[in-house]
Amino acid sequence: MGVRITSWNLLHGMQIPPQKKADPSALTRAVEALRSDFYALQEVDHFLPRSQSRPQMRDIAEAIGARDWAMGPSVMGTPGQSWRKKHDHEPEIISNNSPHSELVHESYGIGIVSKIPVLSWHRLNLGNAPVGLPLIVPGDETGKGKLRFIYVKDEPRLALAAVLSNGWTVVNTHLSFVPGFNTAQLRKLKRWALELAVSTQTRAIVVGDLNLPKNLPVLGSKWQSLVTENTYPSWSPKIQFDYILSKDVAVDGYRTIKNSATGVSDHLPLSIELIEGL
Repeated sequence: MGVRITSWNLLHGMQIPPQKKADPSALTRAVEALRSDFYALQEVDHFLPRSQSRPQMRDIAEAIGARDWAMGPSVMGTPGQSWRKKHDHEPEIISNNSPHSELVHESYGIGIVSKIPVLSWHRLNLGNAPVGLPLIVPGDETGKGKLRFIYVKDEPRLALAAVLSNGWTVVNTHLSFVPGFNTAQLRKLKRWALELAVSTQTRAIVVGDLNLPKNLPVLGSKWQSLVTENTYPSWSPKIQFDYILSKDVAVDGYRTIKNSATGVSDHLPLSIELIEGL
């Protein structure tokens, strides 16, 4: 029996296509349907009004019966509306072990929910590009409509790592969309992941929304991409932005799980099942 790992950009749990009346349970139902042991999630909300002012990582953990969860805030407030950078005195990681006072911050970032016991949490700050970019936005969720450009300011980026009791360290991230800056972030992240794995005597996996097209995340390195699948937009996938990468997983040490649109998010989830030495 293997261990299933899923990476998914949640789009803060937004239903696709958008509904006139949002279903608060749509996100937890979608996550439960993936039947994973470990979830690395991007674009998650923590007590933000647009997502019913709920702690999304805690809600997901409770829904699937997972003890361990954590959220790494990248900004305080709501991206695209009103937000600011996290102050130094504010928590780097909010988790199931955090004091109650830390659970009330309105923030946005990345998160992890794990049924596998987490031995320790770690965070790496990756910064943000000094400039934003005009990004192409798909027409609509039916695949129709014209592409359009909107200017987006880059937000601070980070990586959140979970050292697991089964001998693996899984690093979750959501990199910048600014070309060049995101590749530099990925190089730094890979080095950190391997250093963390060595110090904890584990093996490393890097997952997340890397904002890079096919092959770039592994170009010129010994890392391999464990899943090759277009993930964006979810209603008509044309490009792969989401990845599961490793130097430590053998070719016959995993199998890919085929995931389809869940009715939540503009990204498809990616899943693998580790079968090597577990």
